[in-house]
Amino acid sequence: MVMLSLCGIVVSLQQTLLLPLLPELPHLLDTSADSASWLVTATLLAGAVATPTVSRLADMYGKRRMMVTSLAISLLGSLLGAFSELLPLLIAARALQGVGLALVPVAIAIMRDELPREKVPLGVAIMSATLAVGAGVGLPLSGLISDHLDWHAIFWLTAVVAAVLLVAAMTTLPESPVKTRGTFDFRGAILLSIALTALLLAVSKGAQWGWTSTTTLGLTAGGFAVLAVWLPLELRTPSPLVDIRVAGRAPVMLVNTVSVFAGFAMFTNMLVTTQFLQMPKATGYGLGMGVLETGWWMVPNAAAFGLMAPVSAWMTRRFSPQITMITGTGLMAVAYVARVFLSDDLTQIVLGSVFVGVGTAIAYGALPTLVMRAVPVTETASANGLNVLLRSVGTSTASAAAAAITTASAIAVGEQIAPTEDALMLSLWLAAGASLCATVLGVPTLRMRAYSEEWDRSGTERTGAEPRVVRGRVVSSAGQPIRNAVVTVLTPDGEAVDWGQADSEGRFNAAIPHPGDYLVVTAADGWQPRSRLMDLDDATPLPAIVLRERYTLTGVITDADDAPVVDALVVLTRATGEVVRSIRTDHEGRYLIARPINGRYVLTVSARDGAIGARPVTVWEAARSVDLKLGTPLAQTETPR
Repeated sequence: MVMLSLCGIVVSLQQTLLLPLLPELPHLLDTSADSASWLVTATLLAGAVATPTVSRLADMYGKRRMMVTSLAISLLGSLLGAFSELLPLLIAARALQGVGLALVPVAIAIMRDELPREKVPLGVAIMSATLAVGAGVGLPLSGLISDHLDWHAIFWLTAVVAAVLLVAAMTTLPESPVKTRGTFDFRGAILLSIALTALLLAVSKGAQWGWTSTTTLGLTAGGFAVLAVWLPLELRTPSPLVDIRVAGRAPVMLVNTVSVFAGFAMFTNMLVTTQFLQMPKATGYGLGMGVLETGWWMVPNAAAFGLMAPVSAWMTRRFSPQITMITGTGLMAVAYVARVFLSDDLTQIVLGSVFVGVGTAIAYGALPTLVMRAVPVTETASANGLNVLLRSVGTSTASAAAAAITTASAIAVGEQIAPTEDALMLSLWLAAGASLCATVLGVPTLRMRAYSEEWDRSGTERTGAEPRVVRGRVVSSAGQPIRNAVVTVLTPDGEAVDWGQADSEGRFNAAIPHPGDYLVVTAADGWQPRSRLMDLDDATPLPAIVLRERYTLTGVITDADDAPVVDALVVLTRATGEVVRSIRTDHEGRYLIARPINGRYVLTVSARDGAIGARPVTVWEAARSVDLKLGTPLAQTETPR
């Protein structure tokens, strides 16, 4: 657990060590400030692209393998930066370092696979804490390096840390037995990388290029256009890069949305605090500190983050991760409101930053646990990868918002341009609003249930048995795949073990702690569910699960004289206008349509003699029988004269 948690140090050091040196880099590299800023942008883009890709590869081919690969790439980036003087090589080095961001979700997934259930919250909380501790240590370290060493030392430092952790990973980490199979989704990875690169470039460079410039707007439109193509492709792709079916489930969407707002609020704390500390005293609010002194005063925030990790884990075990997350984001909201009115001196600024950090530590420690409770065991790494990516989106949005606010409201202080105090107050109010939104969105997650303790009782630590992945397929009686079917695996006593959702070919994966008898419940919208007691073992192919009875929407169409209307056109449309199905009535005036998903619809009938009728239909229960008599007020009949 310690080794995995320390991976956060590598990630945070690589992201923060260079930031305080940005004002000096144009002079050191003989380049412009815009060009030097690519050293930060490259890390952001590479991390965003690598996180979903590496985490999916970890689920498919092994978490230890991808952990070692990511550390090796990060080490290579640090070494390249340590020996480079040219800007293009340094940008490449920073991009390679950005791959290290994928270490976080992969490490969390390993914790879920290897640790007893009661230790997972602590491991996750410590991982989140190391990210903040690394950032807190990185700021003063960067100041010390700037004052006493050559700037290349920042790359040597990250290289040493990455090398130590790489050796530790290769010698101590076991390979997780929980792996999915299938073909890697190269098409999805390429399209998502293009979309993320375009959108994050627009967000991170918008302040420099202009928010209404052709480049910024073009990248934004292009990014969303590629996403619009990518989403339906992922739904049709077996073994997709991001399982939209799982990510689209309400609990997962809620947690991921909370992560975006929490990431926004967390990063605003660092941005605003450093501006309070570094801005000239002539602004009326700044304390005029240098890089090194600012870094030292940011250490209490990082220390609070580290000290609160065990508290977050205790709250998760004692109450629930939902309560923990809501408590943390609520504390962040209160602390931000207090900072608006209490930011007059060094004590108030530092204490305000610490209290926000305490709330962030509590919330961040619970987020990965909530993600793991909402997704199958076989999707742990990729689901956490998406969550980490969305947190990064939140931090990038906070940076863009701060840049836009300070650009729109700036004052000249000597030769320096500084944001006004009102601009910083607006940033604090926005962070308070983001924290409050995260708190409100966290309330519906209280309905989420924990995964089974069967993993704890039968896990590797207590019995020596290794978890296994069973694979199967859900089909109809005609052998056609039933996509989106959900297969839930329970113990014979009814405790939930894991679940899986069928892909476009009807294939699913589910993890079990050991071979044995399990209750397998299969359900698909529009189909009669099926439950079976099955002997599950990954060594034996699982027979196809066949759903035989499909629910239908049926009825009889009659005229005003109760005579059946033969060969009438029956059209079912959604309340939002989309056509679901059309069919003609038989010789008895009867129609039969495969029951659509739950929702509100309109049933329209057009007879050969020109009579037209319609009625609303609500599909909710298993099956519906809806009759329609043309020529009645309910049918809203119109017969041409």
